[in-house]
Amino acid sequence: MKTSLTQESITPILQNLHHSNTEFSRIYPGDSPARQPVHTVYGGAQIFKADTAKKLGATALQSLKEYAPSAAALAKALGLSGNASDHKLLYKRILEKLNSEPVEDFRIDFEDGYGNRSDIEEDSHAAFTAEEVARGMREGSLPPFIGIRLKPFTEELKTRSIRTLDIFVSILLEKNNGKLPDNFVVTLPKVTIPEQVTALVDLFELLESKNNLSSGSLKLEIMVETPQSIINSRGESALPSLVVAGKERCIAAHFGVYDYTASMNITAAYQSMDHPACDFARHMMKVSLAGTGMWLSDGATNVLPVGPHRSKQLTAKQKKENKEVVHRAWSLCFEHSTFSLKNGYYQGWDLHPAQLPIRYAAVYSFFLQGLSAASTRLKTFVEKAAQATLIGDVFDDAATGQGLLNFFLRGISCGAITEQEVQATGLTLEEIRSRSFLKILNVRRGIT
Repeated sequence: MKTSLTQESITPILQNLHHSNTEFSRIYPGDSPARQPVHTVYGGAQIFKADTAKKLGATALQSLKEYAPSAAALAKALGLSGNASDHKLLYKRILEKLNSEPVEDFRIDFEDGYGNRSDIEEDSHAAFTAEEVARGMREGSLPPFIGIRLKPFTEELKTRSIRTLDIFVSILLEKNNGKLPDNFVVTLPKVTIPEQVTALVDLFELLESKNNLSSGSLKLEIMVETPQSIINSRGESALPSLVVAGKERCIAAHFGVYDYTASMNITAAYQSMDHPACDFARHMMKVSLAGTGMWLSDGATNVLPVGPHRSKQLTAKQKKENKEVVHRAWSLCFEHSTFSLKNGYYQGWDLHPAQLPIRYAAVYSFFLQGLSAASTRLKTFVEKAAQATLIGDVFDDAATGQGLLNFFLRGISCGAITEQEVQATGLTLEEIRSRSFLKILNVRRGIT
């Protein structure tokens, strides 16, 4: 076959491509197969205790029992499609979740949910919450993910924020033999410049050194609540530089709906999850961080499902009014959570225990409704991919396969679907638990 190029002439080009492709793969490794929580519950540090997650679950169950005591009642309140058996399955799994693991992720809040208090008071709360987290670790009462949200690193609050971090981490490690909880993270709010993230990383390094923690033990997540965290002063997407400043410690970015819309001069009456300004910010987050393995979280519905009448002796009219208020708030929460899921945001915020049943209603409905189609698609995809590699063809769409597998891993981890249901994909439980599409293909090819 006639050619014009020699191997010697194209070698530098191939080497440059290899270097660039390798660097691209390092920056964009694809979605992480690790478990991501479906929500984060934010609660003021002043009220946190070791058994807070358990108490939130009990309150969530009581709310569900009072305002939707049956599957049919919940389906009616949320306007769910499907038949009675679908609604019963959904309701059953919500109850199981609220009884076994009502809170997946909790953030002990020293910022908006806490407010500005005296230094003496915040010092005492930082110490007390650290002791309570240590107690929760001993008693096994903590949710699977937990962390603290500091105050922002602004000129006014940076010193206070750093002191809270120091007290909390130092006492937690002292009380727990130098160990952090599993999946512990520090949330930095209202980030505006990379130097704020760099400062937190520098503090982590100091804390790790002083407390004999292995380097990299402390992780962080940033909150996207300002226009400057979306587009910087040079007109560039700011998010990649914020993540790079995290030096591989930054694992997530959370969108702060209400601070962001306020900073855009949107009045309180129109600050909402579904405002177009929020759509723009979320799309920027998705585009800027897609493929990096960063977890993205949407914000919260701030209309709480709480009836206006609180007396223990309510009239029939008052009970009816309470139910109507709660159902309206539930419907809005369900709508917002479903909207996030459809737009690729698999995590959101919850602010009140009565929102927990609806968080799981939205998440479980999403996965259950997509189960059949996704099962067929993954089964076909695995078979075609395995066949291609067996006969020597090139298969380079592993990201799509991992994305399909991640759908099921997310559904399993939050309790929406069972491992047995996932076997409709043609995958074995061992393959599913490997959490890696490439590993599945390699095993099927006889490569270990």
